[in-house]
Amino acid sequence: MGNWVVSLAGPRQISLEPCPPDPLGPGQVRVRTCYSGISAGTELTLYRGSNPRLSKDWDDAARMFVPRQTPVPYPLIGFGYEEVGEVVEVAPEVTDRQPGQLVWGIWGHRAEAVLAADAVRPLPADLDPLAAVFARPGAIALTSVLAADLHLGDWVGVFGQGVIGLLATRLAVLSGARVVAVDRVPSRLQHAARYGARATVDASAASAATVLRQATDGRGADVCLELSGAYPALHEAIRSTAHAGRVVAAGFYQGQADGLGLGEEFHHNRIQLVAAQVSGPTPAPSMAGRWTGDRVAQTFMELVAEHRVDPLPLVSHIVDASAVADALALLDSGAGDVLQVVLRF
Repeated sequence: MGNWVVSLAGPRQISLEPCPPDPLGPGQVRVRTCYSGISAGTELTLYRGSNPRLSKDWDDAARMFVPRQTPVPYPLIGFGYEEVGEVVEVAPEVTDRQPGQLVWGIWGHRAEAVLAADAVRPLPADLDPLAAVFARPGAIALTSVLAADLHLGDWVGVFGQGVIGLLATRLAVLSGARVVAVDRVPSRLQHAARYGARATVDASAASAATVLRQATDGRGADVCLELSGAYPALHEAIRSTAHAGRVVAAGFYQGQADGLGLGEEFHHNRIQLVAAQVSGPTPAPSMAGRWTGDRVAQTFMELVAEHRVDPLPLVSHIVDASAVADALALLDSGAGDVLQVVLRF
């Protein structure tokens, strides 16, 4: 395969397009992509056209969305953030990366990329390269768990058992929490049980709030993590949480908040609602100076290398990059058996 890149010409208009190779500059490496994972959150919002950055501008200085002054920058070229590849060329002054080395990082859905040498990280020894696709989703999951400030013995509800929710379930279990996993898809709840969830709740058949209060002598969960991005799930997470407890909202919520009633349990139980977002300087203000985004991703990959987290069972589909339109349509369908979809270059 030559140098190809995934291009989004408009909502649901996806293709793989040829592009010229970039020249190699000082301090850079050329990486040939092996695998690139597709995000079922952020990337689907771009694919569907619902991402707020498509209708508004982000003002970095004010840290606010403002009315868009310019057209949407279609085509969007090479979006994606779950890549693993092989170093094929290094600049002469680069000594800590070598041709043939397998690395992970973020360079988008493209067959090759030229990057700063320190922008890619070597894979731990003997690790299946496919596992490195999960570095960024794992960092998102770990960010939410760190923001939750879990303690040994806490009862924790994890709402949404997609890829990031399942990884958060495993990380919360490793933190010593008693996890109740919530989703509507039985196969995902089975994954959660294998990852150590104390109990699972089929949200289409039972109330997570009722289950968590029964498990805690009526108190409710100490903390809930909401990772589905669905407003009704956020509402149920709030209902499930003990008086003055914490809810970490880590899903990427779209549109208006239908199904979320802040005048109910949120107001009467004085729930602390915390947003977790992986691109910030630190998972939580209290961790400033100790935890950075780089440390979060590195820590997750170390847990994978130590066999404390095994993400490989979450790979449900591997497709050739030439079939990227089919891959995104598959994720867009919302089928319950679809978890991590990976493009193979």
